[in-house]
Amino acid sequence: MNYLLDANTFIEAKNRYYNMAVCPGYWDWIEREFAKGQLASVESVGDELLNGNDELKTWAANHKPLFLPVSDTQTQEAFAEIAAHAAELAGDMKPGALEEFLGGADPWLIAKARIQGAVVVTHEQFNPHVKKKILIPNVCRQFDVRWMNTFELLLELEARFVLGG
Repeated sequence: MNYLLDANTFIEAKNRYYNMAVCPGYWDWIEREFAKGQLASVESVGDELLNGNDELKTWAANHKPLFLPVSDTQTQEAFAEIAAHAAELAGDMKPGALEEFLGGADPWLIAKARIQGAVVVTHEQFNPHVKKKILIPNVCRQFDVRWMNTFELLLELEARFVLGG
């Protein structure tokens, strides 16, 4: 996979600009790009979506192959390196920031992207001065993992959602 999507890209799309009832083409596009091997996510992101109680939970349940396993040795080793780096960052963070980061999908997403040479797609932005939480782009930068937001992804993959006549 060339692109791995963070949970916030699914949640923001569903809640705001690509509501499933208003823009089903976006969700069809995700399915098509996954089928072409262009994009996916990781199991822990799928788990986060399955914890909801809305149409995104149903969508995630119906698209389980889109959420890649992280049990392979390479991903586990990359996760360990990312966790060690996060522990270094945590000294300057608010209490609980490390536990929050390691307890979620973010380090797994970055680890999988690192071993696959994939781009992380997230709405988080790089901020070297943040103290409240460990941000995906801050960790990606440390490990030379590229990141972008949903709109950059759509432009890069030349997505088109055209109304039929």
